[in-house]
Amino acid sequence: MTTRSTLGFLIAIFPSVALAQESPTLTPSPTPAASSSSSSISPEQSVAPSPPSEQTPSPSPARTVRISFVPPPIEGTISLGIYDQAGRMVRVLHQNAQLNDFAIGADALVTRWDGKDDGNQDLPSGRYHARGYLVGALKREDLGENSRPQTEMEANVVKVRLVRNPLRKDKRPVVELGIGFNSDGSYLKTSDGLPLFKISETPNVTRAGIAAKSENAVNIWQDDGTTVHQFRVSNVDQMMAFDCGEFELR
Repeated sequence: MTTRSTLGFLIAIFPSVALAQESPTLTPSPTPAASSSSSSISPEQSVAPSPPSEQTPSPSPARTVRISFVPPPIEGTISLGIYDQAGRMVRVLHQNAQLNDFAIGADALVTRWDGKDDGNQDLPSGRYHARGYLVGALKREDLGENSRPQTEMEANVVKVRLVRNPLRKDKRPVVELGIGFNSDGSYLKTSDGLPLFKISETPNVTRAGIAAKSENAVNIWQDDGTTVHQFRVSNVDQMMAFDCGEFELR
């Protein structure tokens, strides 16, 4: 039914509905006994009309965005971030996730984003971007306590050239790696904050540094306020970048 015919139909039936509501209902004349009985009912005992039922507002439509991607052909874990139009990461959607943490679509892995940032706050509508890394068989070595010069402790990023993703036509991409830390320990991350690989579970790290050891290895120092501990992570080039493209958050 078209909008015009629907409107005409509502206009046509409205008077009949109004008449039906306004016309009194005929009832048989009460018998004397009934009159006597009805006259004994006080105004306080009369039944008040039921108030209209309260309608529960319908929930706002979900802002969930479906994100799909073809994983790079390498075994490992997946880290995936959501970025705004300025290139700032607003949500770590997956961190060191396994393949079975994703739904399997017809020709891609599928995940969903609820439109919130890392602080569980709703983000404004607009265009966003999803991209991430498949992290291969990185190797971590604990080199024990080691005092390092202040200049090396302050180094915060190194550039690493990754293996090329054969699903993409670009050359071997370069990623800037740094060290992040929180109450759960320290981790290797991209320079924009996407966690990639666990370094340690030391809870009280106050500062950390990173330096290139070779083309595919980095040295890491972290200070917990008492001692400086050193680690080495090898095979850092065994990561592949992938891109999920842009999408609209409504």
